[in-house]
Amino acid sequence: MRPVPIRVLVRAALPLLAFAGGGFADGGARAADAGPPGDAAGRGAYLFDAAGCLGCHTNDKEGGAPLAGGRALATPFGTFYTPNITPDPVNGIGRWSDADFIRAFREGVRPDGAALFPAFPYASYTRMTDRDLLDLKAYLFSRPAVAAPNRPHDLTPPFSWRFLVPAWQWLYLTPGPVPDDPARPPAWNRGRYLVDALGHCGECHTPRSLLGGMESGRYLAGNPDGPDGDKVPGITAAQAKGIGGWSDGDLTLLLETGLTPEGDVVGGAMGEVVRNSTSKLTAEDRAAIAAYLKTVPAKE
Repeated sequence: MRPVPIRVLVRAALPLLAFAGGGFADGGARAADAGPPGDAAGRGAYLFDAAGCLGCHTNDKEGGAPLAGGRALATPFGTFYTPNITPDPVNGIGRWSDADFIRAFREGVRPDGAALFPAFPYASYTRMTDRDLLDLKAYLFSRPAVAAPNRPHDLTPPFSWRFLVPAWQWLYLTPGPVPDDPARPPAWNRGRYLVDALGHCGECHTPRSLLGGMESGRYLAGNPDGPDGDKVPGITAAQAKGIGGWSDGDLTLLLETGLTPEGDVVGGAMGEVVRNSTSKLTAEDRAAIAAYLKTVPAKE
């Protein structure tokens, strides 16, 4: 087994809003029935935990309230601050309708019609099903409201010019959702949905153009300029610069415990991802992620 070059594997949860999904119910692109039938908030709780939304939207370093935002995310384009996603009607999302919520994820547009900065990874979230989006919204609206104002982003022109974002969307946003591939087994479709849509792994693991769009030809090949300036590794089937030498069991064990095949334990950002996110997935979902990643063409 080759040594792991860095202590990170699936950096799935650092871009601003990070949500993931559940088991195999009704095909690949569906959440697990984490609550009783009809319990949207119960299913949304699984979506919420799976992606570690708590970590991204809670400013632990400064004692911030859960989901009240304010956590800094350093990028090559400046520093973004995660928003308040509690149901507070003034500072949070308490006045968002179902249609507002879906539009934000599907089209990258706020309720007031302004474009959202793509640090919110709607280029991936657009693939989510309406059911998953509404279940997630139900859970968020069941949380305590916190009247914490949002902190303005610290960006330099032209990246701070919101009126330019629709041009970025025209270049890089293909509205979803994306249907399952009928030629593939359910586990593969579920894994693709978790990786590409809910887990939005490509947002960190795929290198970006000068304008911040993901380079589709280098899908999951690694990113030298990841969030907070970290170098993010490739997770394709490449042997030297990927996970081609990892077994499915190696991958699922890391996602569950943070333990690498060499016996190391991931720390930092990936440690947080494991703690808040992948360790809370079902075993079936972790296996689906591994099954899908093992089929991603190698990029050295």
